[in-house]
Parts: sequence; structure tokens; C-alpha cells
Amino acid sequence: MYPPAESIKQMQDDIQSRLKKIEGQIRGLQGMIAADKECEQILTQARAAQSALKAVCNLILKVYLVRCYREPGREAGAEEAFQRLGQAVDMLSKFFDR
Repeated sequence: MYPPAESIKQMQDDIQSRLKKIEGQIRGLQGMIAADKECEQILTQARAAQSALKAVCNLILKVYLVRCYREPGREAGAEEAFQRLGQAVDMLSKFFDR
């Protein structure tokens, strides 16, 4: 039912890898600005970095929900389950565009 710990570890490794690529994109943006590249090129690169960061946020949320809300072997009461669900909804709502 729940992903194994190895699967979560793989997702975390994927997140780290993606963050390193994003870091390279940001450094590239800095270089483009310093080299006075065309605005369209800079904006295209910035949009790619923004999209990559959004994808990383989605992966982080997935790991967060799986890891922080699963606690196998522990039966939660209705009130605790409702509270934890509310926390998850609050966290997710921060990532919706307004």
C-alpha cells in the first residue's frame, strides 16, 4: 500500500539531482545577464528554471505526504486523522496558483 523506504530514497535522490540542474540553470541565467544577452533568451531560460523548480516542489510534496502522513502500524482516531488531513490541505493549498 505504501511505497517502500527505498522508493522514498530514490525520490529524494531525484530531488537532489534536479536541484543541482536548477542551480546550473540559475548560474546560466546570471551569466546571460552579465553577458547582456537578449531579453527573450533570458526570459526563456528563466521560465525553464521556474518550470523545473515547480516540478521539484511537486516531488517534495509527494515525499512529504508519503513520509509524514503514513506512520504504518499506528491507528489514528477520527479527530487526529481530521487534523492531519487539514494540515495536508493547508500545505497543498500553498502551491496552487492564485
